[in-house]
Order: sequence, then structure tokens, then C-alpha cells
Amino acid sequence: MPPPVITPPIINPPGIIPPIINPPVTKPPPSSSYPPYTPPPPGATCPIDALKLGLCLDVLGGLVHVGIGNPVENVCCPVLQGLLELEAAVCLCTTIRLKLLNLNIFLPLALQLLVTCGLTPPPGFMCPPL
Repeated sequence: MPPPVITPPIINPPGIIPPIINPPVTKPPPSSSYPPYTPPPPGATCPIDALKLGLCLDVLGGLVHVGIGNPVENVCCPVLQGLLELEAAVCLCTTIRLKLLNLNIFLPLALQLLVTCGLTPPPGFMCPPL
């Protein structure tokens, strides 16, 4: 007869149940903790719709011929009326860029336009960087 096989009794191991931890709930900080919004300092900007100067640049470039008289004075000067010299120059830069024109070619024409309209361009004026 074979020797008896003794099997140890099966005892369920003690169950270790990990604690259930809910994720932390974070609340957004109160809105007063954000620094107040301060607008950027006023720089050289164009106070008019630069698209209004589009036809003016077309006249300067010879793309459009307008009736009798000096087309620059008839088309451009009324749009620039009431602007300061720097504002007018910046508006022309903005419009040249919007129309994807070459600044090196059109800026001298635009500055001459200011003189034609009775405005003195700032000495050594260069279009501000984008």
C-alpha cells in the first residue's frame, strides 16, 4: 500500500483590501487671484480701416487710373485726412503688407504720397516690424 498523502488544509489567506481613496478635488483659484489685465502700451497703430487705402495704393502703383485731376489727391488724401503723420505712415505700411506688396518699392511712394497730401513723414521712417 502506498504511503498516505497528507495535504495541508486550505485556509483562505487573510484578505488585504487596499483602502479606496478618491482622487483629490481641486478647485480653481478665485478669479481675484489673477493679476488684472493691462492692455499693451499704445504703439504705432492705424486708426482707420487699412483696406480703405487699398485703392490708394493701386493708384500709386499705376494699377487703377481715376478720371480727371490728380488721382492721388482725389483718392488718397481724403482717406488720410485727419490722421497724424505717424498714423498715416503706419496705415500705409499696414495696407502695403495686406496687399502683399514689396515694402522696398511701395514705401518710398507712400511717403511721397504723405507729402502730396500735406503731411510730413517722420524723418527716417521705417515700417514697424510685424
